[in-house]
Amino acid sequence: MARQGILVVLSGPSGTGKGTICKELLQNYPNLHYSVSATTRSPRPGEINGVNYWFVSEADFKSMAANDELLEWAEVYGRFYGTPIKYVKEQLQSGLDVILEIDIQGAMQVKDKFPQGVFVFIVPPSINELETRIHKRGTETQDLIDLRLSCVYQELSFIYNYQYVVVNDEVPEAVRKIAAIVEAEKCLVARNKEIVHEIAGRQISPKEADL
Repeated sequence: MARQGILVVLSGPSGTGKGTICKELLQNYPNLHYSVSATTRSPRPGEINGVNYWFVSEADFKSMAANDELLEWAEVYGRFYGTPIKYVKEQLQSGLDVILEIDIQGAMQVKDKFPQGVFVFIVPPSINELETRIHKRGTETQDLIDLRLSCVYQELSFIYNYQYVVVNDEVPEAVRKIAAIVEAEKCLVARNKEIVHEIAGRQISPKEADL
């Protein structure tokens, strides 16, 4: 039986570089696939259904949510976004690792439904550095920047719900650490019971393993 893939969930405050890290991971690790989200917004020029998003009607989206077909979902500015369970499970069952780059609230929903996932919290080297990065983006007003920064400490309070924390000081190093986390997770005994049983030729109980 093929080994099931690992679901990796990346979260962290705005401006910590989650998107950049995710992009680098996908470019450098072929076995890692990005989970395609469903959304009720219209496609933008160049976007392809099933590649960038699954574009669905609001009625279909609400039906998916009601039927528990989404790992997580949220309403953002009147549009709905969510992660279809079916797509993720199909990828994992085929042996591919799947990465989700989602906000903290979404990650907590995923953890409730898929606790065997690997949850990684991305943090900046310091709050001052985070503020500098957000300013450098030049895409937000000062009021919005102040709002985002005011939420940082609240977001950081969720860090203990994650298994790993990675400081994004240099992107290549952060990417290396996350890749190492995934590889280490693949070596966990809990994820390799069938291999252990096959090698041993019989099922080993935890009590026997401690002898």
